[in-house]
Amino acid sequence: MYVTIADFIYEWKREAMLTQKVLEGLTDNSLKQQVYSEGRTLGRIAWHLTTSIPDYLADFGLEINQVKKAESVPNSAKEIVETFKSVSSSAAEVIEQQWTDESLEKVQNAFGREETNAQILMGLIKHIIHHRGQVTVLMRQAGIKPFGVYGPPKEDWVQLGVESPPL
Repeated sequence: MYVTIADFIYEWKREAMLTQKVLEGLTDNSLKQQVYSEGRTLGRIAWHLTTSIPDYLADFGLEINQVKKAESVPNSAKEIVETFKSVSSSAAEVIEQQWTDESLEKVQNAFGREETNAQILMGLIKHIIHHRGQVTVLMRQAGIKPFGVYGPPKEDWVQLGVESPPL
């Protein structure tokens, strides 16, 4: 759990950078990839991951600019990537400016549970990691090699001299 804002910011910047790298692999055409015929598209999940960050922070009392949401998901992967980069950077700035280390101990109602602000920030990171995983799977289904988040994707194991990735 986070004891200082600096602890959170360190992890946030790392996870945001990894998410940015994954999103940079998207193509305009890949945004149409669906989980299943009635399910969300890759673009919708990537856009949700992006736009939910300021919404989430605002729900817990932070003043942050919301993303102006169009009626639909952007058709441009570049727009999603650029928006994510801006939003994730803004989130770090807002948290550093508006909360203190002591703020992390404050308890709030978070989705029907009592949680400290430290737990709420952990929830934000878990949320982007969760959706980043979905994005990675859908990228594979769309024929795109995803960025290796916590290790290399299967194609890069060969370059490391491993013919079959470890189980």
